[in-house]
Amino acid sequence: MFSFIKNSTAPFVFVSVFTIWISSCSSPSKPTESMDPGIKELIGKMTLEEKLGQLTLSVGGVVTGPAAFPVEPETFKENIRNGLVGGYFNTYGAKFTRELQQTAVEESRLGIPLLFGADVIHGFRTVFPIPLGESASWDLEIIKNSARITAKEATAVGITWNFVPMVDISRDARWGRVAEGAGEDPYLGSQIAKARIRGLQGNDLSDPESMAACTKHWAAYGAPDGGRDYNTVDISERLLRDIYLPPYKATVEAGAATFMTAFNELNGVPATGNEYLIEQILRKEWGFTGMVVSDYNSIGELVAHGVAADDAEAGLLSLKAGTDMDMEGYIYQKQLPKLLEEGKVDIALVDQAVARILKLKLDLGLFDDPYKYCDEERERNELLSEEHLEAALNAAKKSIVLLKNENDLVPIS
Repeated sequence: MFSFIKNSTAPFVFVSVFTIWISSCSSPSKPTESMDPGIKELIGKMTLEEKLGQLTLSVGGVVTGPAAFPVEPETFKENIRNGLVGGYFNTYGAKFTRELQQTAVEESRLGIPLLFGADVIHGFRTVFPIPLGESASWDLEIIKNSARITAKEATAVGITWNFVPMVDISRDARWGRVAEGAGEDPYLGSQIAKARIRGLQGNDLSDPESMAACTKHWAAYGAPDGGRDYNTVDISERLLRDIYLPPYKATVEAGAATFMTAFNELNGVPATGNEYLIEQILRKEWGFTGMVVSDYNSIGELVAHGVAADDAEAGLLSLKAGTDMDMEGYIYQKQLPKLLEEGKVDIALVDQAVARILKLKLDLGLFDDPYKYCDEERERNELLSEEHLEAALNAAKKSIVLLKNENDLVPIS
């Protein structure tokens, strides 16, 4: 399965609640001894720079926030050749992704294939109702089928990893992302979350028409005070576990390949550096073994939240908490070498994060066939097919909600 890989010849005072929480939390889980032998062998060949490259997810194409690197294609390729990235997001097109994948496989030292991620929220070219709209159908087969068609179209243009489903329970209409979720009910949200995972990932993650799903945003992102995005979530343990966590757990049970951390803090601790959320609940209690990616520079935003003095401390807290991959922050890449040199980070933690990312690539079948998602014929045939358009129309019909003003309940004529 790895046959194509080449052989290689300032002190900071935390707020009291954070200090108390950190000291009481269990230590991160140790690197697993059951690592795939091929992955273990590959990690043994990697330089530190190449390992940190695998922990780096870079933006390309549509830029949805500040970009640390230029996004010109030649810059992409140079970074790939040097092993500086493990994947790109918002980069698609069968021909273009094939070019980039070819650079990774044939021109980098170890030939490790790339991930290509995107937010394909309610259809790629064939547009389905928004997730909140589909939820109003109460039809799990419709929802699963729309996710399946989304996967077929997105994989046809080179996308291997979808930052969906968004399973945040939201009960405040002021929050700007209510359209991406399933509403306010944890049971319905859980059933819909499972349906989306099964639709995106299919029965076999290595199927060229299947893609890795990414449950987001871990956790309680939909409950910020006053609907303020990226901000404060202050809720009890009972409310967290009874209302907000069930849909996330449902996706673990359905086999979600990855999780994305949230921008918000939870009871004083930012989610991306929250060991209790990632290591204790997600990994130890629920048994999730997949990869965890940060949201867009959410590692760096630990500084803005006031729990890290600088980017180095933010990277330290996030890696120890269990965040494996850094989306468009380049903090692991820039800060971990010094942290390792100073003995503040164990290289085993880095290796564990790298192993989880490589395992995702292995499960997707990219080591066997790195070009499986770069099929221009599929791209021509899959997008906006009659079958897909008919399914979208059917989903729209099922999602329509009509209100009857019986007995003049609503004061309108």
